[in-house]
Amino acid sequence: MIRKDGRSTDQLRPMRIVPNYLEPPLGSALIEMGDTKVICTVSHEEKVPPFLVGRGRGWLTAEYSMLPGSSSQRIPREGATGRPNSRSREIQRLIGRSLRAVVDLERLGEQTLYVDCDVIQADGGTRTASISGAYVALVEAIAALDQDGALPGASPLLAPLAAISVGVVGDELLLDLCYEEDARAETDMNVVMTEGGGIVEVQGT
Repeated sequence: MIRKDGRSTDQLRPMRIVPNYLEPPLGSALIEMGDTKVICTVSHEEKVPPFLVGRGRGWLTAEYSMLPGSSSQRIPREGATGRPNSRSREIQRLIGRSLRAVVDLERLGEQTLYVDCDVIQADGGTRTASISGAYVALVEAIAALDQDGALPGASPLLAPLAAISVGVVGDELLLDLCYEEDARAETDMNVVMTEGGGIVEVQGT
């Protein structure tokens, strides 16, 4: 099967990651997977949610959004509609769970890392690109905290992490679906794994 962009069935789209993409955040990265582009940032506060106060461990949480101009049809801002976007909520929970799986929260100490993933251009695979880009931004953030002496001990990072989509389109198994393929897929899955081959999460529909 020859795909729209000429890739083979098991070939990734061209990928580019630009670390230190933004100056203000603790860590940041721009990730491009084909025509999908996501800006990922990591910020932090020296406090934890109430349920973790006094327990000597930190927390990591994530937020995800698609900017209004990221798609051919304008995407309303959630704050303007006054209604929570269930898709965004589900995706940000996936991002948070994935990153917490490779962070030792006790080594982090009582501080919170905030991961923000903003899609500036969408062409399929935004959640998997967000996870991979957010990991790069997280590495930067941890290094910055370590340099500032804000970590109580060893690095809290446990393993490198990345994610990718796979799907069945017209009886063909395809890797890294673009939007046109994703929209026609009989089965669509997102797989999050560590460098060593450990499966963090498999999400399928």
